[in-house]
Amino acid sequence: MIIQRYDDSRQEEVRDVILEVLLEHGFEYDRLKDADLKDINGYYFTKGGTFFVGLADGRVVGTAGVRKLDENLCEIRRIYLKKGFRGKGNGEKLFLAALDFAGKNCAGAVLKTDSTLKKAISMYLKHGFSFVKEKEGYLYYEKWF
Repeated sequence: MIIQRYDDSRQEEVRDVILEVLLEHGFEYDRLKDADLKDINGYYFTKGGTFFVGLADGRVVGTAGVRKLDENLCEIRRIYLKKGFRGKGNGEKLFLAALDFAGKNCAGAVLKTDSTLKKAISMYLKHGFSFVKEKEGYLYYEKWF
């Protein structure tokens, strides 16, 4: 898998990968929570963030986004990977690309995840994130650089 910066030619592929993974974990598309998928450039890039795609055989198989919340804080989001590419370090590669960007552009990063995603939580803790709170089934983590 290679990681590249997102461009609009990949919008439909990105949406398909994210929705596939959401459904796999029992979540459905939510037009409010998933509004960023309609305007990835506007949601991530215009505010100083970024969005990465993981590619295999020229197709999107994973995603990772960094959204700036203010000049010092960003949110790492959309760490998604198609099932056949998990367990090989690909998810961590995507996460580390996002974390590297966050560390170079912000003083701190936050993220939230569903409490059932144990492997993701383990990876966040391994890379220095600390648990902050649980709210409505989501776990919130932060890291300061």
